[in-house]
Amino acid sequence: MAGAAVLTGQSAFFKTARGRMATYADPDEDLVRRVGQGDPAAIQAMVARKLPRMLALAHRMLNDAAEAEDVAQEAMLRAWRQAPRWQSGVARFDTWLHRVGLNLCYDRLRRRREVPTDALPERPDDGPAPDRGLLAADVGARVDAALARLPDRQREAIVLCHYQELTNIEAAGLMDVSVDALESLLSRGRRALRQALADIRPGAEGA
Repeated sequence: MAGAAVLTGQSAFFKTARGRMATYADPDEDLVRRVGQGDPAAIQAMVARKLPRMLALAHRMLNDAAEAEDVAQEAMLRAWRQAPRWQSGVARFDTWLHRVGLNLCYDRLRRRREVPTDALPERPDDGPAPDRGLLAADVGARVDAALARLPDRQREAIVLCHYQELTNIEAAGLMDVSVDALESLLSRGRRALRQALADIRPGAEGA
């Protein structure tokens, strides 16, 4: 059942991607083929190559380390299940995997909205951070918080293009929007982030 659902998801993604994205040589094609054949070394290589990217994607989308880890692991499990059935030649495997990761993130975000705010557990207080790197950690936390406050589609565009380093064409195809629409989302997202972080200046750490 799960395998059929994943395959259906790939087919649906192909229908969306076809005509929006040029056909690229897929650097993961051989690796996916070997994973599909059950090659243990290939499976380890895929985890090493893709798990950090999925973890970074989920963390930026969810701003929650535990949930990000769950999403990344589930995305990798689906990648492993999909590998024997993978159809190359339409979209890159990495692009499809990002779509899987994003869908899992949006599932989590929808569930969050269904939970009353007063039912959410308080985050534990980890105590004071060490002096070294305190300012950098604070800036990083503020950037993450500002990113989390963006509308979903603006955050998705920023994460894909700036953090995951997808091209505008790849990100637009993944989001099922035109490049112009993507650039509009990026522009609005950047503007909102600049306003939220206006008091942070380069060299604020005294470097």
